Amino acid sequence: METAKDKNLSLPNIQTVPMHSWWSSIVKRVFDIFISILGMIVLSPFFAFVALVIKREGPGPVFYRGPRIGRGGKNFGIFKFRTMVENAKSYTGPCVTAKDDDRITPLGRWLRDTKLNELPQLWNVMIGEMSLVGPRPEAPEIVKTWPAEARDDILSVRPGITSPASILYRNEESMLPADGVVDFYLRDIVPDKLRLDRLYIRNHSFMGDLDIIFWTAVALIPIVAHQQIPEDNLFVGPFYRFTRRYFSWFILDLFSSLSVVGLIGLIWRAFEPIDWGFTPLALLAFAIAVFFSAVNVLFGLDRVYWSRASAEDGFLLLISNGLSSVILFMLNSLLSSRPRLLSVPALPHEMIVLIGVFTLLGSLLIRYRLRLVTSFASRWLDWRGEKTGFGERVLILGAGEGGEIVHWLMQRGSFRQVFTVVGMVDDDPAKRGMRVNRSWVLGSSSELPDLIRKYDIGIVLFAITNISQEARDRMVRLCQRSGVRLIYLSDLLGAIQTQLTGSCLSEKTLG
Repeated sequence: METAKDKNLSLPNIQTVPMHSWWSSIVKRVFDIFISILGMIVLSPFFAFVALVIKREGPGPVFYRGPRIGRGGKNFGIFKFRTMVENAKSYTGPCVTAKDDDRITPLGRWLRDTKLNELPQLWNVMIGEMSLVGPRPEAPEIVKTWPAEARDDILSVRPGITSPASILYRNEESMLPADGVVDFYLRDIVPDKLRLDRLYIRNHSFMGDLDIIFWTAVALIPIVAHQQIPEDNLFVGPFYRFTRRYFSWFILDLFSSLSVVGLIGLIWRAFEPIDWGFTPLALLAFAIAVFFSAVNVLFGLDRVYWSRASAEDGFLLLISNGLSSVILFMLNSLLSSRPRLLSVPALPHEMIVLIGVFTLLGSLLIRYRLRLVTSFASRWLDWRGEKTGFGERVLILGAGEGGEIVHWLMQRGSFRQVFTVVGMVDDDPAKRGMRVNRSWVLGSSSELPDLIRKYDIGIVLFAITNISQEARDRMVRLCQRSGVRLIYLSDLLGAIQTQLTGSCLSEKTLG
């Protein structure tokens, strides 16, 4: 897309929003500078060749410099190889270019189709106006049509040469009609590009940027050029998956195994010699981490979101560690039968068992660390809430599935700020005095008036889903006599669904 000369279109002041950590910004900027300089050096012969062909094709400059809006709402000139004929129509025509635009030269058509006309933007990257990866910069007249919230997000980061949106819409010019090209672009393409750009800004990382660069290179391969790359792959590509699902867990498991092997080795040496030096023990820890990581991949544990992991996932982790320990035990037994196999003797079998057990404990602690911290924090907040009487005091009627749903909702976000769950009420004698989902079952439904008065209850949440009408009416009467507000689970879920539906409609309208 080429635009008219800069008309000094004014935009509201945009504040740069720090969307990621400072060290990530430094790494990204250093990478941009290094690759842009390297790229310009390596591609300099190609640049010279293209410049020569452009000059021979017709009059006009080699480079086109068009006005764009960059980080913080600042205007800058984006560099491209000139792909249009040099006349007034090229500057006064539509700022969005369709495939069959008669302003494009034959060489310009090839440069656009291969995206090679964008390579001069390496200069923009080097001087800090752009980044290798980021939302594609738009002309001022296009930016002014964006919703304010989207504009604030997108202009909070440096624009890029490539992005998820530019990959998915790499054949954008062929989608645009010859007539009404700008209107079609603003109506049918811009909203989805804004969505993709904002999704990138909220989830980008260095490895994610490498994925986008990788997919950009793949998209330029003629065989793949006309195939659609799934959107999920752009945000969770091979580099990101390798780092987050394999390498990072391997490093953590290696740290755990090094700690365990080192500690047990020191303790064991206090009682008897083991004739193993630092290097063999470090190699042993490395082997444990390799075996453990490999078995985890076979069990699919690399794809578990551990902050939301189930008990089944923990059990599979136990099996995985057990298999790794068995492999290690078998190798140690082989070393016992063939002492000349390695330069070190076999370790005591008891030591191998201890290493396996404590490695398991370390791996569980690493993977469930967020759950443990959250659990302690929640218990502290619950205790503080009970001591201070913070928020409206709530009693949950029903300790079954419905009660667990209500309790979960009461612990989320704004609910926690305005409500304090005092306890639960259930007619099941087996649950009396028990703790269900961190709340105590205080009594039966017949004790509702006493419990409401004793604990100064303001709201009773009716969370029993399977109950006769007679029993329901009895409980409702008891609550009404006590003068508390009664809220039904179905009404609460309905209100949440209405709120979510309204939010989705609002986003769709803005989009």
